[in-house]
Amino acid sequence: MNKLVIGPMKRRASSLLVFTAVAAMVASPALSQIRPMGVPTPAQPRASVPAKPGPATTPRTGPDAPVTGNPDYQADDQQAQAAPVPPPLPPVIWNVPSAFELLAYISRIGAEGLNPADYDPAGLQAAIQTGNLAAISAAATERFNLVSSDLALGHIQKPGRTDWFVVDNDLSAEKQDALLRSALAQRNLTASLNALLPTHPQYAALKVALSATPPSDAARRDRIRLNLDRWRWLPRDLGNKYIIVNVPGFHATLVENGVNRWKQRAIAGKLSTPTPQLNATAVGVILNPAWNVPKSIEKEAAGKKGFVAVKGSDGSIQRWRQPPGPSNALGQIKFVMPNSKAIYLHDTNARSRFNSDTRALSHGCVRTEHILDLATELLGDDGGEWTADRVEAALQSKKTVQANFVKPVPVYIVYFSAAALNDGRIVDYKDLYGRDAKAMAALEMKDGGASLAMPKDPDGPSGQQPKPKPKPKPANQVATR
Repeated sequence: MNKLVIGPMKRRASSLLVFTAVAAMVASPALSQIRPMGVPTPAQPRASVPAKPGPATTPRTGPDAPVTGNPDYQADDQQAQAAPVPPPLPPVIWNVPSAFELLAYISRIGAEGLNPADYDPAGLQAAIQTGNLAAISAAATERFNLVSSDLALGHIQKPGRTDWFVVDNDLSAEKQDALLRSALAQRNLTASLNALLPTHPQYAALKVALSATPPSDAARRDRIRLNLDRWRWLPRDLGNKYIIVNVPGFHATLVENGVNRWKQRAIAGKLSTPTPQLNATAVGVILNPAWNVPKSIEKEAAGKKGFVAVKGSDGSIQRWRQPPGPSNALGQIKFVMPNSKAIYLHDTNARSRFNSDTRALSHGCVRTEHILDLATELLGDDGGEWTADRVEAALQSKKTVQANFVKPVPVYIVYFSAAALNDGRIVDYKDLYGRDAKAMAALEMKDGGASLAMPKDPDGPSGQQPKPKPKPKPANQVATR
């Protein structure tokens, strides 16, 4: 997220008396009770970011150690450290023109694939008509918080996101409050909200496609709207250089300065072992890797030719391991990208599988075609000493070697069922794991599907979870795929 623009000191000083006077007015017991119908109490941003894994019991070392810039792997003391609570600021005071500007922004928000009704424009209009600054400020602040949160973090909440573990820190309550105060002081409310939107060309292309799709094609519009929201689930700035894997599209792409530098086919998890969506930081690669068979599929390897039992001090088998070699499932190379799901990009010993149209064949990791070429390019970037000849010599040695990049590379494994081609056309991918229907239902709910996680009612029939009521949808119906 861009740095916030702070207003000039002179303007701030000249506004201080106004803030103080109106703040005292807001604090008045009489005025504090004035609230038009439909104006709820101001809310904090929705909690869209998944919870981080709990602290480890022992410090991690080696390739799985904490990595700078990888939010999924922070040191335990960083997770536990609580930030001091700052002193409260004076209440935010809106003027009528700014409130009308927000109302106009809400009326146009359908262009982003969002529903204006989710932000109760009628309630804001009613507050403005009272002429009461306290009521106007409360109503406008609440709606600003909802709008800014949805633009920066997505409308669909965690219960509607299946296997989504990408960390997005674009907006917090503190950043949101500072953004609002700056926007009002600088009188650039519209620009401040627009600055929260994704800048990726895919987002812009999907917006154009949405505007060109007639209301009669409800299923297509829903699909585009859903994938627009998925872009808002990602960090606004993915980095100058990053790898992105779209699971339904079965491709891995290296992007640098907004241009596809390298793109090849990929194999994702099969239906029984789907690939989760996450972000990690690739710090290097392992040449001639060994494969430690996951416990979940250990029965497939136990006792079979080519697998070695790793025993503990008491002689019991701890796990099964496949040594490096031509039959190794990881092939010649795997990326070192620590994450709590143990998902990474790697080579394969069954390269003919890349010729299949539907490539959902792995146990969850991403097999990547010609990944050795990708690794060689990244190892040579930024003056790296790992030349192509040195990489080849390490492979021929048959020894397991870790080669690190000069600069770590962000990796995003995502799930987009609709994407834009270079010519602007939209291509629809098969909803591989059947995730669209649940997410679309959450998109159509005013609370973004947060109520999908409501606890079961012990007093209800058989303790069943109450069904949330979706908001009215006048034109489109929820598409089932």
